[in-house]
Amino acid sequence: MNQPFLKKRLPSNKLFPIIRVATIAALFVVAIALSVPLVHGQSTPTDPLPSWNDGAVKKSIIEFVSRVTKEGSSDFVPVTDRIATFDNDGTLWPEKPLIQGMFVLEKLKRMAAADPSFKKKQPFKAVLEGNVAYFSQVGEEAVIELFGATHSNITQEQFEAETQAFFKKGIHPRFKVPYTQLAYQPMVELMQYLRANGFQTWICSGGGIDFIRTISQQMYAIPPQQVIGSSLKKEFIEKDGKRTLWRKPELDLYNDKAGKPVGIDLHIGKHPVFAGGNVRSGGDIAMLTYSQGLKTPSFQLLINHDDAKREFAYQEKDNASLKAAKANSWAIASIKQDWKTVFRLSDNSANTMKGKLYGR
Repeated sequence: MNQPFLKKRLPSNKLFPIIRVATIAALFVVAIALSVPLVHGQSTPTDPLPSWNDGAVKKSIIEFVSRVTKEGSSDFVPVTDRIATFDNDGTLWPEKPLIQGMFVLEKLKRMAAADPSFKKKQPFKAVLEGNVAYFSQVGEEAVIELFGATHSNITQEQFEAETQAFFKKGIHPRFKVPYTQLAYQPMVELMQYLRANGFQTWICSGGGIDFIRTISQQMYAIPPQQVIGSSLKKEFIEKDGKRTLWRKPELDLYNDKAGKPVGIDLHIGKHPVFAGGNVRSGGDIAMLTYSQGLKTPSFQLLINHDDAKREFAYQEKDNASLKAAKANSWAIASIKQDWKTVFRLSDNSANTMKGKLYGR
């Protein structure tokens, strides 16, 4: 076969540019290959929980997620059933002071300025005077009364505007940064890790559902429709010539303690296979117990506040949550021992807080 082109050699001055172009092309292909994300199912050496110290809790979380997401495994959980619920106060952000409590205090000050009689009536008098002991004596009824008085008799749009204004200017009294910068970084990473493995992440809090919805997307990447919380009754009425949602001074759901499983069933209709809460009032025992009631594998995480330097240190008088965790083999995460970092802060915020309290 006549192949004259094989016999004809290219001059060297034309050969080198061709080789150079081929080399650059090859390097370009390699660069593209290295930049392409890994396909589903491939692993990466990147630590999914970099703000967690290596230890039993971190290891157990990763092992659980690996087991329930591995197809063919006896512990495999379908994507449709991968539900994770998290308390908010003390689990995703600090609860000293209660941030919604600070909102209530600001609102009550405005109400008392317009109507001084609030300064003489309980439980409003106790709030305005900073009498915390009063609430430990009278219990939840006083909290519910405050919730109703400061969150109702306005339109839904008005309430949303009030909460947005609060978060726009609200500064934590100790940390001196906006409340919206105080999400616990290890928990943010945990929720990101769960979502990357097909989990839905929900907030299930004793706090107000509409209050938390204001910041859930911004702080945790949790959309408002995946927030469960205490709520007031609403009605669709005509107000100032237009139809609107009106917030009534009547409790609809008190989503704390035994109310949390009720709220989960109402909003989700499924047990969570992963549930996270914290030590303070025993408010998350019911939710974690409800999660463990599944026949399929499940994981319960309890945050223990034991780091006075970087956050806060406090316990329950009866140690109910820690006792329940030990009795039921729930994972207990010590902030002091298990978290490398507590908060992720911008450079300016870190400078304001001098950084030292919030890292390792």
